[in-house]
Amino acid sequence: MGFSTRQIHAGVSPDPVTGSILTPIYQSTTYVQPSVDEYLAKGYSYSRSGNPTVRALEMKLADLEGGAGSACFGTGMAAVQAVMLAFLNAGDHAVVSDVAYGGTYRLCTKVLNRFGVRFTFADTARPEAVAAAVQDDTRLIFTETPANPTMKLTDIAAISEIARQAGAIHAVDNTFLTPYYQRPLELGADVSVHSTTKYIDGHNATVGGAAVSRSAELDEAVRFIQNSTGTIMSPLVAWLTLQGCKTLSVRMERQSANALAIAQFLEAHPKVAQVCYPGLESFAQHELACRQASGFGAMLWFEVRGGLAAGKQLMDCVELWSLAENLGSVESLITHPVTMTHADVEPAERQRVGIIDGLVRLSVGLEDAEDLIGALDRALAGI
Repeated sequence: MGFSTRQIHAGVSPDPVTGSILTPIYQSTTYVQPSVDEYLAKGYSYSRSGNPTVRALEMKLADLEGGAGSACFGTGMAAVQAVMLAFLNAGDHAVVSDVAYGGTYRLCTKVLNRFGVRFTFADTARPEAVAAAVQDDTRLIFTETPANPTMKLTDIAAISEIARQAGAIHAVDNTFLTPYYQRPLELGADVSVHSTTKYIDGHNATVGGAAVSRSAELDEAVRFIQNSTGTIMSPLVAWLTLQGCKTLSVRMERQSANALAIAQFLEAHPKVAQVCYPGLESFAQHELACRQASGFGAMLWFEVRGGLAAGKQLMDCVELWSLAENLGSVESLITHPVTMTHADVEPAERQRVGIIDGLVRLSVGLEDAEDLIGALDRALAGI
């Protein structure tokens, strides 16, 4: 079956009791067992360990990513944390993309390092840099591609081969492109991680995360952390996310088409210093974007001539675009990473990896492209 068919039907079936076409919200703490000898006969005992509504979403995401199993979490950062806890012990070493979501950077440098885990932040766009960063005790390589917010790409197949040779797990944050446009497991990665808050939900309605594993063994390791740390997704969030999944492909196509039109407009605008979008031929890694993904997504960034002051002026006055920290929703959002999503990253580190002070990040939604472009054009005219 095709992706659009599976995004609707995978993991779910009509409720056997009522015939409800939607998976019920099993808002239950515990599950009555038929007998002591038949404990877990129906698969569930306590909702921290597993819930039927959450399980339906886990099965759907595993199917869409081509994985053996999936675990869903209360937030995207809980999913990242679970992957790191599943495969790293005190004294181990991990290689992480030098450009990644600020929360991932914070987790590594301000939490996990307190327990003896060592991290090297490498330029994962350069496989040779990753190979050089690998040590004898490297157990995990964690990459994010496209990277937030610089859009820098990582060659998933190349890094997966480096991880395999090192005996390490390769986990990929696939939030920006989703399994509709990019499937890391098919390219050799071991785990694909998502903030389901973003495109998979797509409606600014929930906060959640997921980790899809290529093997049952890896999935079991992640699910052990899910149960042990109590970070499972709630039934209501899973139910809402199940509904968002059904339109993932059509949303991604429309949002990506809008993003390309906006990127082309900005690239030609005299008040814009630079634009970064994988769908533009001017994008430095355009060939890799075409090779490892089937679409370019709906995230881009640009810098206004005049730097930080001009960028702030634009963000404060632009119409239609909402100034907010999320991404991937049907509403178009505008964000200043330096003061918002990546504020916890040290200024010197931000500058080193290309998160410049004047960077304006756009998450393009489903509105008419002409309206979104018109709003940007008017804002640019006023600065």
